[in-house]
Amino acid sequence: MANYETHEHDVLVIGAGGAGLRAAIEASAQGVSVGLVCKSLLGKAHTVMAEGGLAAAMRNVDPQDGWETHFKDTMNGGQMLNNFRMPQLHAQEAPDRVRELEQWGAVFDRTKDGKILQRAFGGHTWKRLCHVGDRTGLEMIRTLQDRGVHQGIKVYMECTVASLIKDGDRISGAFGYYRADGKYVLFKAKAVVLATGGVGRAFSVTSNSWEYTADGQALAYDAGADLIDMEFVQFHPTGMVWPPGVRGILVTEGVRGEGGILRNSEGKRFMYDYLPESKKHEYAANDEEAKKWVDAAVAGVQSDARRPPELSTRDNVARAIYTEVKEGRGSPHGGVFLDISYMPADRVKKKLPSMYHQFKELADVDITAGPMEVGPTMHYIMGGIRVDAESQETRVPGLFAAGEVSGGMHGANRLGGNSLSDLIVFGRRAGLGAAEYVKALKDTELKIDQAQVDAAIAELEAPFNETDPTNPFDIQKELNTIMSTYVGIFRVKADMELAIQKLDELKVKAKKVGVKGNRVYNPGWHLCRDLRNMIISSEAIARSALSREESRGAHSRLDFPKMEPEWAKVNTSIYKAKDSDEMKLEHTPAPVMPEELKQLFVKKEPANA
Repeated sequence: MANYETHEHDVLVIGAGGAGLRAAIEASAQGVSVGLVCKSLLGKAHTVMAEGGLAAAMRNVDPQDGWETHFKDTMNGGQMLNNFRMPQLHAQEAPDRVRELEQWGAVFDRTKDGKILQRAFGGHTWKRLCHVGDRTGLEMIRTLQDRGVHQGIKVYMECTVASLIKDGDRISGAFGYYRADGKYVLFKAKAVVLATGGVGRAFSVTSNSWEYTADGQALAYDAGADLIDMEFVQFHPTGMVWPPGVRGILVTEGVRGEGGILRNSEGKRFMYDYLPESKKHEYAANDEEAKKWVDAAVAGVQSDARRPPELSTRDNVARAIYTEVKEGRGSPHGGVFLDISYMPADRVKKKLPSMYHQFKELADVDITAGPMEVGPTMHYIMGGIRVDAESQETRVPGLFAAGEVSGGMHGANRLGGNSLSDLIVFGRRAGLGAAEYVKALKDTELKIDQAQVDAAIAELEAPFNETDPTNPFDIQKELNTIMSTYVGIFRVKADMELAIQKLDELKVKAKKVGVKGNRVYNPGWHLCRDLRNMIISSEAIARSALSREESRGAHSRLDFPKMEPEWAKVNTSIYKAKDSDEMKLEHTPAPVMPEELKQLFVKKEPANA
């Protein structure tokens, strides 16, 4: 069939964001040959859009902090559904990974005594987000990219991997194409690390960039790995809502971390009304106490004041904004008002430079002079490929995953800032795990099955052979409508059953997508492959959400509004049937936390009680 070029590496990393770069750096440091594939240009990864900071218990601002508190915050934020070992490793190792970035040249904001400055974020007990203004992700990628390039890692840019190749049960390579000219490429590799990010382009309104089409989730699913907890989709509370062309673009939680206030159209600071009863003691009781907290944060001093209600967890704030808009108290363009203009203009421009320029240039709004309009935007998926906490290996030998594409770390809801430290903690572990796996194989020769390569080529060529083709862009629009309408912030059984029915119909239509022309510079052709990935992940989300009959974290069921203790003991697991293309679902036991970690959640009574 078609000609293709061939490259061979010990470890192939697919995705060049924070997790992929850190995995490639670690694998290379272990002395194995590494290839790094990125769907876009190197340095353009979605990680650059992460703004607020990365969470690590450095204790630079709040000395009371520690890994134990960070672990507890992450578990509580995830409603105890997390694979406990991942938040434990994350909390313990994040400070070292931040210091590593600093040693490699990352330039962080500083305290007066020269330490890395840390800011507050929703759900975190202490100020622990290390940041570079509101451009933290950009600085992380710059640092990791420089480190990787200087290590001599081979990079394949603007390349999409369409299929994984297996020798028996083991991974032996990957097949894809270059996006510019459509030329095919085969990678021979003993281990593959998936670091492709999320699924956001399946939804109408998302903060995610164009690359986020569930590539890794679908590749792993097809290869025999399972996807867990896919029902947990995080809608970030604050995305831009106006003008229409920028709807969904992220407005960093750092705005609220620096004192931003949420108000409805009546001028009411509404978040006080949405604090869960069990959590009210953690937040300011009134505006006066909230102001005291903000003043202390601005001055860089400690305070006994509790944090403002705007710093509740993302799932709670998103639901609150959605409710305010639905009940008629929204802003003119269907959001609410986020206001930090009461702060000195120079401070806002210094602490939030990207936000200032983003609103000024895209919406003609000066955030130092008036409020922003914001609303929920699909932002992150907590579920993903099931991995071993220590090595990040999937149940497919030789296949590893790290970052947003993997599941288990964040449970039912991710805390802001945990994503960036997740990338470097588990990116490193995935790279190390892949390198050790390769070394254990020693001189084992893994074969490339030509039949699998031919099948991959045939699937990629199919859109050019349709006699009565369906437009792929129409299919994506229909998919976006299904997911945003029926599997959004609030869910009910009838909607999700309808979503699954419509997705089944969409799968049939998607098999007939076609394009004209050839493989050179053909975005419609690219979308034909992306659609399959997004439909797989969308069906996994809908089926998992329908099966979980409770509300937990980012999964909100109007017909099952309570959180049920028994559901904390199970993960939803999605996998492909061995003898067909049918999607299977089962509930599997969640990892059981050891007693010494359980003791961290036991409230200690005063000694003189």
